[in-house]
Amino acid sequence: MKSKLDSLVETLKENTSSSYTNAQMGQMRRAMKFSLSVGFLMLVMKIYAYVITGSTAILSDAAESIVHILAVSFAAFSLRLSLKPADRSHMYGHDRISFFSAGFEGAMIVIAALYIIYEAIEKWISGLALQNIDTGTIFIALATAINGGLGWYLIRQGKKHHSILLEANGKHVLTDSWTSLGVIIGLILTMLTGWLPFDPILAIIVAGNILWTGGKLMRRSVGGLMDETDPIIDARLRTILKKETDKYQIHFHGLRHRNAGNKLLIEFHLLFHQSTPIAQAHEQATKIEQAICQQLPMQAEVITHLEPIEGHDEVHEKLLSNKREL
Repeated sequence: MKSKLDSLVETLKENTSSSYTNAQMGQMRRAMKFSLSVGFLMLVMKIYAYVITGSTAILSDAAESIVHILAVSFAAFSLRLSLKPADRSHMYGHDRISFFSAGFEGAMIVIAALYIIYEAIEKWISGLALQNIDTGTIFIALATAINGGLGWYLIRQGKKHHSILLEANGKHVLTDSWTSLGVIIGLILTMLTGWLPFDPILAIIVAGNILWTGGKLMRRSVGGLMDETDPIIDARLRTILKKETDKYQIHFHGLRHRNAGNKLLIEFHLLFHQSTPIAQAHEQATKIEQAICQQLPMQAEVITHLEPIEGHDEVHEKLLSNKREL
């Protein structure tokens, strides 16, 4: 039988109007599938480590892995949806689901961190008891090494394909590694000193780092959903437009752009002299659009509006006056 992610691949390949090539979609699918498989492996290892040690920090670490699996599953669904072509109901495509996915994953990270803090305090108050610490430490150390490599791989793939989904998933995996590292430190200190409170203390410290990462991810998600302007992209666009419009001795204004998740949506007005033939103006506008798409670091859709420079300000002022009267 085909797995759900194998079915996902076939669905992605059918979406030929997507911003991604078939090769890119295949690479992202493999990254998601690999992440999910490793997540299940890590969960089994951490649950076993908790059973043999009774460590609160390890239990919290295992809970974070459960969150990771749920988040990856949602991200896989979001990836499939984001790659669907535009239709009558979603004329700009489905790419913005990427921000929902990143926000969901950020929220899951925050919830996991709060659970770690609660569980550590509760166990500390009720009484601490640990056993087989050396064996548990070995299992968690192995899980940390594997997770660190996976997180680095996912972030690299996300940046390579400009996919917030893969990048967010990679950051989530790295937070799992930070959790595991904190657990390892706590277990080693406990073995060396015999002081059991090291276990919950380190769990709480690591939870603070997780809260910070999850908060940043949620902030980025909200920024994307609210069409927050990326100053780096904005500066790059204005530099390109200045260079390209100077070639034809024309001007631009009204630049607006937003990140749809996997591509940029860009629009602006071009000002031509009234004597310029419409065919010539259209040709120059098309060349400017192509130059923008070629020089940006990610996929883009560009819409231009052609206007005469003569009397331009007067016409717009008249339109504004009419709107005020209404």
